[in-house]
Amino acid sequence: MYQTTKPRGQSPVNIIGAGIAGAWQALLFAQAGHAVTLHERSDADMTESTSHWAGGMLAPWCEAETAEAVVSRLGIHSLKLWRQHFPDTEFNGSLVVAHARDRSDFERFARLTTDYRRLDAAGIGELEPSLEGRFREALFYPDEGHVEPRRVLPELHARIVEAGGTVKFGSDVDIEGLDGIVIDCRGLAAREDSEPELRGVKGEMIVIETSEVELSRPVRLIHPRWPLYVIPRGDNRFMLGATSIEAEDWGVSVRSALELLGAAYSVHPAFAEARILEFGSGLRPAYPDNLPRITVDRNRISVNGLYRHGFLLAPALAELALGYVERGALDNEVMRCR
Repeated sequence: MYQTTKPRGQSPVNIIGAGIAGAWQALLFAQAGHAVTLHERSDADMTESTSHWAGGMLAPWCEAETAEAVVSRLGIHSLKLWRQHFPDTEFNGSLVVAHARDRSDFERFARLTTDYRRLDAAGIGELEPSLEGRFREALFYPDEGHVEPRRVLPELHARIVEAGGTVKFGSDVDIEGLDGIVIDCRGLAAREDSEPELRGVKGEMIVIETSEVELSRPVRLIHPRWPLYVIPRGDNRFMLGATSIEAEDWGVSVRSALELLGAAYSVHPAFAEARILEFGSGLRPAYPDNLPRITVDRNRISVNGLYRHGFLLAPALAELALGYVERGALDNEVMRCR
């Protein structure tokens, strides 16, 4: 448990769930002077949290290919908050590539997104020397970024303490018994008693290690059947992901593993000799419309449905919740009052 002296003269704010959504809520409320306690039922390793298995991409323009405009709007604003609170966040952009046979899907992606530069083969090689000669063209989104979830979550928890808040691990609390303002960020676990519309969407990932490839930014491979993103993690490690499966089981299927690894090999053949470090999956909480939602019921606030955009949307949603508590401000696209 992290703990420090709470500020006086403020109504207590109890936040349930120390994943990316809850951690950002706790940080902004604590920095605003509220007496914050962040409760997490698991331990500090957070291996039971969906955030532990996330990609950590901050890519609102790329996500516009499939996401609604509200996701782009909130995501672009979140980038400012990441820069403000975590100046060391890597904003090296995102690179989108495709093989020649998938040119039509590549052009479709380009039509549905904005704020990119087209690169030819030479431009790709200058940006990512490991990919020299691998692709004829690419889309470069220079303002996007990425974080490593397993590094940034502990940093968030530490910042909460520095701001005067308390973080309690192993704290499986009864929400109804908490005083003051309660912000529920439990994700799929909230379905049992308050959010019956939620469903779990499985996202699978593989972590590999190789010194034969160097990347400075996430690379997305466009493909009609098995799209892929390769995210550099440092220390010669890369995360492979992109699956969104309508299932609530855990683990990585043989089919997904073969497709992710095969797609990685098609990005660079040196990945064939990489060492597999980890397979894993997380269940992303999603409403039927796949859009985030802040639900207000007097002093109870639910922040949920971040779907595949948790790290992208969490800062903006925290700012909206804080604005409601302090000023009664409402964002009609995201917030609902019961």
